[in-house]
Amino acid sequence: MTVIAASLPIIATSAGIVALAEIGDKTMLLAVLLAARYRQPGAVIAGILAATLANHALAAWAGAALAGWLAGPWFQLAVAIGFLAMAAWTLVPDTMDTAPQLANRGQAFMATTIAFFVVEIGDKTQVATMALGARFHDVLAVTIGTTVGMMLVNAPAVLLGERVLGLVPLALVRRLAAAIFAGLGLWLLWQLWPQLIK
Repeated sequence: MTVIAASLPIIATSAGIVALAEIGDKTMLLAVLLAARYRQPGAVIAGILAATLANHALAAWAGAALAGWLAGPWFQLAVAIGFLAMAAWTLVPDTMDTAPQLANRGQAFMATTIAFFVVEIGDKTQVATMALGARFHDVLAVTIGTTVGMMLVNAPAVLLGERVLGLVPLALVRRLAAAIFAGLGLWLLWQLWPQLIK
């Protein structure tokens, strides 16, 4: 029980960061596209969950492994710079044309799982998951948190479709997410500064 309680701040932080980064992201737009195409919200949401769990578990593991292999202030500096780069990247809006065109064949679950897994490779939320894995060294908690964050955004996108895009002030959310990423990067730099000037 104490292990779970110790992981809750990591889960909450990961969920919040990824949820903010996901709003208006190409995978959210893909969720809207898939919901409109297949009209099977349960299957689409299950596909998003499966793809996110697989993709983010790998990303969190990669981040934690890199941090373990490259422990030291210079790697932590790279993580801090990565958060600052994420802040800038978050301000760039994605468009629907970045989503792949899917054939009408196959079941909604498989099409969604494959599409989401592929589109998430190198995406903002995957990079953020790697950075969180490197920062917290807790693959399970980061994977749970980032997956919760993705589902908090994408499940309503599937259920509400294009209406959700009109309800959410995407520019404001992008600026808020960028501020959080920048804050994390600057906080890490502040913590590292004494080690770097030695």
